[in-house]
Amino acid sequence: MDNQDDEDVIYVKTTPVFCDGGNGALGHPGVYLTIGDTGDARCPYCGRHFALVEATGRGADH
Repeated sequence: MDNQDDEDVIYVKTTPVFCDGGNGALGHPGVYLTIGDTGDARCPYCGRHFALVEATGRGADH
């Protein structure tokens, strides 16, 4: 079921992200993931791929 790898990347602007599977009651327990030096993270439950939007950087700019 790895067909979702590149086509289902969820681009985010913050390094901590939350994933609950996105299917309401049919999802999985909610987990917070930290996007590290690689610029992306993958949910250990459902495999969702989160990637940091490059233009945002990692720090608080404001």
